[in-house]
Amino acid sequence: MKSDRSGNILIVDDDNDVLYTAKLVLRGLFEKVDTLDSPGLIPQYLKKCKYEVILLDMNFTRGITSGKEGLEWLEKILLIDPDARILTTTAYGEINLAVQAMKMGAVDFIIKPWNKVQLVNSIQNVINLRPEPKDNNKPESNHLRKDKNRNQKYSEIISRSALMAKVLETIKTIAPTDANILIMGENGTGKELAAWALHNESKRKQNKFVHVDLGALPETLFEAELFGHTRGAFTDAKEERAGRFETASEGTLFLDEIGNLTLPLQAKILTAIQSREVVRIGSNHPVAVDVRLISATNMPLYEMADSFEFRQDLLYRINTVEIIIPPLRERKEDIEPIANHYLKLFSDQYGKEEIKIKEDAFNKLKEYHWPGNIRELAHAIERAVILCKTRTLIPEDFNLKIKSVPAQLIAEPAIRVEDYEKRAISNALSKHNGNLSKAAEELGIARSTLYRKIAHFGLENLSPQII
Repeated sequence: MKSDRSGNILIVDDDNDVLYTAKLVLRGLFEKVDTLDSPGLIPQYLKKCKYEVILLDMNFTRGITSGKEGLEWLEKILLIDPDARILTTTAYGEINLAVQAMKMGAVDFIIKPWNKVQLVNSIQNVINLRPEPKDNNKPESNHLRKDKNRNQKYSEIISRSALMAKVLETIKTIAPTDANILIMGENGTGKELAAWALHNESKRKQNKFVHVDLGALPETLFEAELFGHTRGAFTDAKEERAGRFETASEGTLFLDEIGNLTLPLQAKILTAIQSREVVRIGSNHPVAVDVRLISATNMPLYEMADSFEFRQDLLYRINTVEIIIPPLRERKEDIEPIANHYLKLFSDQYGKEEIKIKEDAFNKLKEYHWPGNIRELAHAIERAVILCKTRTLIPEDFNLKIKSVPAQLIAEPAIRVEDYEKRAISNALSKHNGNLSKAAEELGIARSTLYRKIAHFGLENLSPQII
């Protein structure tokens, strides 16, 4: 099968299950995927092929978890190829090791156990941040993206629903502007897809789209990743490196999971947005940046701002225009076209003959509540494709854990977010006999926020505490 992405990938890990899974996930996405279960052959492979990304485990001898082997091979690889882009893999308890590896020259790290989405995104981010060979100090900002196919892939959102039609109309209207956009929605609804659509319809579409998953970025690496560093800024900082703001200059910077930032990190982001310049670690000289900022979150930023968990001034900066992506359960008419899209995608990826979904199987998919939204639907289709033994998928091929849906979540398709909010507050107050503190705790908002919303929705009669 012809690859729809460019790039050669080398994966080095002593776990053959990891190698098999990684190759299965990546083989249809990149031109060449090589695997090694021992690092001894790395020099030989580097002589034969130029790899865009090397995924390197940090431990190869059973019982040893110090990471010393990985660090030694990291150093050897960089001696052979100083331009090598190395992505290390570490366990949750080895974050300090990952930091040490990055100081020695690794580009990024991915924490085990990873899932396929994390793996693909991490590798693609490393490829996207690859510097121009002619000028390593200049961020990529004035050239076409290398991964044009991925750009095109994200250019169209699959939908038939009236709710998403409104979202798409908003995207079409605001994309040509440079307004800062805040995309809100549950996990798996397609917030990154919306960000790509905004970029592809903008005046900056010929320049970089840089995706930063703030939720996966350790606080200790925040400034180096976002703002860059100079040579010698810290131990073993062997080269000057542009941060994500500089890399995205003249293009689009997508800050995903922005609600996960601590207050001190929020302040640093705010400073960069307001001043439109960054200062690399180890430098006193500001660098001007010109980015179109798109942020996304699944967290209630307004409630967080009311309870001082999120800076109000940052909230105002990032949401010149706000887009809310509705969950899949509110747009059931999108299930069939999205399912067919992933059916073809995974059939091609796993080399299966043309597969179809029976009507009664579609009915089962439409009856399900999809708490994981589109991401969960894609996983269900992929699993069914892998396990299917015929060319037709039936209801039994979809192992969905169907639970009864709370009555308050079953609503007409055109229901507004405010209606959900009012209903949730009303239910919480009734459940706790009007006790504001207990209701606020259940809703996960501050008591003062709850008081304001009760007044807004006219629910004072449900709480004797405010009468």
